[in-house]
Parts: sequence; structure tokens; C-alpha cells
Amino acid sequence: MLDKNDVLPTISDIGPVMIELGVGDRKRNTDAIGIDILDSPAVDIVGDALEILKLIPSGSVNSISSFHVFEHLEDISAILLQVERVLVSGGEMLTVVPHFSNPFFYSDPTHRKFFGLYTFSYYCSDKLFRRRVPGYVRSHDLELISVKLVFKSYPPRYFTHGFRKILQLVFNISIWMQEIYEDSFSHIVSCYEIKYTVRKK
Repeated sequence: MLDKNDVLPTISDIGPVMIELGVGDRKRNTDAIGIDILDSPAVDIVGDALEILKLIPSGSVNSISSFHVFEHLEDISAILLQVERVLVSGGEMLTVVPHFSNPFFYSDPTHRKFFGLYTFSYYCSDKLFRRRVPGYVRSHDLELISVKLVFKSYPPRYFTHGFRKILQLVFNISIWMQEIYEDSFSHIVSCYEIKYTVRKK
């Protein structure tokens, strides 16, 4: 582990703390503390995300974000236990991952986990969905507050990109429409990614 800017000892003193897990080559939020297992100019702390989270004081982080990281992780429940511990009451985590219907998911041999509408319902308290799922490893202090489906295509496929953005609007109108998509249409039109927001109670 390498704390390039000596951030860890000062986390409790630096005011609102934002963390981005698996920051890669660029931060989405320049004020966030960037954590990644590989070094780059955007990374403040180099190392395993779980081990670094364990070093952060309890109740000291206001928000956490991760973009296309959780599909690479082996033990999601262990990460979420640490997320629950380090977040302040009312603190939130945004997690963006590939949807299970994304055909690009299968090209990356480092991808380990699949994600759909209900995946985080297994890990967090959930009042969004009527469908109940088993809580094998559920944290009752983390509540799922939002799930959004994201549809897109890459240039030069501008027509299909526009069509998919219309689908995104339609299927995110309600939880019921999201469930209709996964149940009846996910094998016809792929969804690119899914966004989960959880909040510590």
C-alpha cells in the first residue's frame, strides 16, 4: 500500500471526505481521494480497496463512488461492511457496474460478478422493490435508495445511441417499468450499465 500524499492520517481532520474506489486514470470528482490497485496520476492511495478501507476511521467519509469496479471484486459483502463502517450517518455510495445483458461484459476476463436490478437488494435494506430476495449477507444500516438503468451505444452508432436513450427514459419511469425490462426485454435490447445508490441510515 502506498499513501502518496499522506492522506490517511488526516482523513478525520480534512472536512467532508469523498472517496472514489478504482479511480483509474481520471477522477470523476477532482476533490475525491482516489484509490486504485494500480498507480496513475489520479491515484492518491495505491493498494487493495478493502485493505485501504480498513485503515480509514469509522464514520469519517461523506460519500463514496465507484465506476466499473465492483464487477472485478471477489468479496462484495466485505467491501460493503467497510463502506457501512466508514460512512457518516446519511452518507451515500454511488456504484456503477455493467448490467448483466451488456455483451461487452464477457470480453473482459477480469470480470467476476454479474449485476441486475435486485443484486444490491441482497446486500442492503431495500424498500424500492416489491419483490423480496434473501438477505444472506445483508447490511441493515445501508439502504438501497435508487437504481437506474443506463442504455447507450458508441460512435459512430448515433442512431442506436439515440434509440437507446429513449429506452432509458421509458424504462426508468418507474420501478415497475425497470422490472418489465429485465423480465421481458433484456434478452432483446442490452442495457449498458446500472447505477445503485445506497445510504447509511
